[in-house]
Amino acid sequence: MKPLKIISTGAYIPERVVTNDDLSKMVDTSDAWIRERTGIRERHIAADDECTSILGAKALEDACRRADMAPGDLDAIIVGTSTPDAIFPSTACWLEHTLGLSGTPAFDVMAGCSGFLYGLEVAAGLLASGAARRVGLVGAECMSRVVDWTDRRTCVLFGDGAGAAIVEPGDGSTGVLASNWGSDGTLAEILCVPAGGAREPASEKTLEDRRHFVQMEGSRVFIHAVKAMSRSVRDALEAAGLSGADVDVFIPHQANLRIMDATRERTGIPADRVFSVLDRYGNISAASVPVAIHEAREQGVLKDGDILALTAFGTGLTWAGAVLRV
Repeated sequence: MKPLKIISTGAYIPERVVTNDDLSKMVDTSDAWIRERTGIRERHIAADDECTSILGAKALEDACRRADMAPGDLDAIIVGTSTPDAIFPSTACWLEHTLGLSGTPAFDVMAGCSGFLYGLEVAAGLLASGAARRVGLVGAECMSRVVDWTDRRTCVLFGDGAGAAIVEPGDGSTGVLASNWGSDGTLAEILCVPAGGAREPASEKTLEDRRHFVQMEGSRVFIHAVKAMSRSVRDALEAAGLSGADVDVFIPHQANLRIMDATRERTGIPADRVFSVLDRYGNISAASVPVAIHEAREQGVLKDGDILALTAFGTGLTWAGAVLRV
């Protein structure tokens, strides 16, 4: 076991709500069509003066307040995101800028929707090595800034938001029982924002071709997501000496209800152990897992001593799975 304790969680969800009916006025879709295929009924969209670092800063402040501490008390800040404020510096540094922090090491983990779980691996390593005693782990996204609002295949899926957790070494009674992570760069093209970086710099042509927005081969992503997430959970459970029936709460990445259902069925985890925020927030990428953890704790669904299973899948293609005693 990698000993750690989640001492606090927090979240920030933007105020503006976009319902499926709202989207039906923008593209050829309907509430029934979206719900049937995704399980989503609404999503939240960041205000014009909000960006990823601001959402993340508010979530981290919330987690710190609940832990009766200040952000400056953290030894490190890790931000998982697919929608950085800029190419550089890191969104974590912009988050520090927002909070007025100086001196605390801060960096991004860019692993798509798997970003929070990738960050958890890094945080566990920092705690185990003694390099840090208290780590702020954030998942934050402004997916609305990279969504093509004329493409009904993708614009119905995503939303904005941020979640955060503060982790400490713990006393050995809690922690990551088993975990795994991986990626397959040969599939990078099937879920990406093609332009805007060094590979395909912004130009008049890239703007005309709308290559600064999410492009996704949905059927291929679905197949790989289900395989990777279910495998990561099964492997983590096996390594921890547990079965699906031992899981108290299961939080998969909240991408699409069909993906979540298919993943759970392959893990042997009972359906009533799944906790979801998908219907209200849509796919908030790296923020989906921490936001769901926070809400599960707040609602009393996730309690001290519970076995928590987590899994995620994202652009890269990346995946990760973890089983914790919280």
